[in-house]
Amino acid sequence: MINTIKQEITVRQRGVIEIRSPELIPGMLAEVVILLKNTGESQPRRLSNLIGAGKGGFDKPEDADRFIRRERDKWE
Repeated sequence: MINTIKQEITVRQRGVIEIRSPELIPGMLAEVVILLKNTGESQPRRLSNLIGAGKGGFDKPEDADRFIRRERDKWE
């Protein structure tokens, strides 16, 4: 028989969650399933996703090199 404990919790720094219940006995085997609530807020973006996203940004180093070459050619 499977018993269920349902708690609403807030995720702490670094993704840490903590569950406390008098029904939890040290040494017990438990399975944890995490269901995330959609709060309408977007998930934090990874810095690597920002590469090339800003104005004047380049997706690939080759694109930046091409742009610099064109600018240098204008000087001559």
